[in-house]
Amino acid sequence: MQHLDGNALAGALAEFFSFDVTTAIARCNGCGAVDEFARAIVFTSPAGTVVRCNSCDHVLATLVESGDRAWLGFSGVSAIEVRRG
Repeated sequence: MQHLDGNALAGALAEFFSFDVTTAIARCNGCGAVDEFARAIVFTSPAGTVVRCNSCDHVLATLVESGDRAWLGFSGVSAIEVRRG
């Protein structure tokens, strides 16, 4: 399956967050790597979106959308840093 980079998350997550999530910095629960979501590896399919660490391939986040509902999971992220101003 072909993958995209984390910039592919910008449109999908803009509905849920008031900032550009791709600029946020996340720490991977798998290997401890710290990097911008924009550098993550993103796989999209009709079933949903899977975001993986670009260092160890650990699942960072998932997004599933169905009609008027969406499920967001950040189980593979131990912290997210968002810069203000």
